[in-house]
Amino acid sequence: MSAPALFEPFTLRGLTLRNRVVMSPMCTYSAPGGVATAWHLVHLGSRALGGAGAVMVEATAVSPQGRISAMDLGLWSDEQAAALAPVARFIAEAGAAPAIQLAHAGRKASTAVPWLGHKPVYAPPDGWTPMAPSALPYAADHPAPREMTAADIEQVVDDFVSAARRARAAGFKLLECHMAHGYLLHSFLSPIANRRGDEHGGDLRHRARLPLRVAAAVRAVWPDEWPLSVRLSTTDWVDGGWDLEQSIELARWMKDLGVDLIDCSSGAISAAARAPAAPGFQVPFAEAIRRQAGIATAAVGLITEPAQAEAIVRAGQADLVFIGRAMLDDPHWALHAAQALQADGAWPPPYARAVQGLRAAAARASAAAR
Repeated sequence: MSAPALFEPFTLRGLTLRNRVVMSPMCTYSAPGGVATAWHLVHLGSRALGGAGAVMVEATAVSPQGRISAMDLGLWSDEQAAALAPVARFIAEAGAAPAIQLAHAGRKASTAVPWLGHKPVYAPPDGWTPMAPSALPYAADHPAPREMTAADIEQVVDDFVSAARRARAAGFKLLECHMAHGYLLHSFLSPIANRRGDEHGGDLRHRARLPLRVAAAVRAVWPDEWPLSVRLSTTDWVDGGWDLEQSIELARWMKDLGVDLIDCSSGAISAAARAPAAPGFQVPFAEAIRRQAGIATAAVGLITEPAQAEAIVRAGQADLVFIGRAMLDDPHWALHAAQALQADGAWPPPYARAVQGLRAAAARASAAAR
């Protein structure tokens, strides 16, 4: 049997991941004032100890107005960067690449945390007026956002650039710009949310103007040796919305700007949209963009089993597999996947004796059963 493709190293620019497993960025809504705490060190550090090739910090707001909730991580201040530096350092010391996703929530900003209902919050100090390309609410129970001015658009570009500089100073080696899930940059791309009549609305090239500007500006300040990723919703799952064909064209433009990886998700531009969710349902999008745009891709979405992840990489459907909820359930998902696929997986030395003992006991039990 050939070695598992999932556990082959993968190189983007000057960064080599020890395997193709990445902890997907997942919001935990646990950062008062946008500042990382011991929670983030333990939560993210445990997944690095668990064998992932890279660990990506959740959607991190580039401005206070760009938060999904008042408890989101942020990177608009030096204090926030200083709090994230030990997290990045520990991830790297544990053998994983430290990664971070920068985001602006746009019209989906200013909500309560999920366990308090995730509904819009209207009043200060935990609420504010969201902004978007057009004054169209995300859902019937959401307020209409403020339509962005030219000055707002310039400020968003500056905010992403400043956050990228802070991510670099904090020690991250892989940066991702969030352009999916109905948040600000996705809402510029999608005709569902963008009805502007100026140079930022209309045809594909105009709707893509701000996302492309952000990618180019971030690439200009992000070190040449470190890779840049973009997360896309590759389809809106809504007739007349953003779709795979437009995603492929955008991926080509992103590649020309120096983007190295497209992280292929989908949906969430409209509360009315319904994705046909099933195991690996977004993998065909990653495969199509990889083949037709000639850029590395990551597959994400209901990928839970080692054999499933291995098949995706081995078939060339994606270069990386982002593991989300399965890794929340099992911080050692990557090491357990290596064991299941008979690949080399280096358990942290303090855990090795226990793991070896458990394996020996399992072998004895199996032999006795035969």
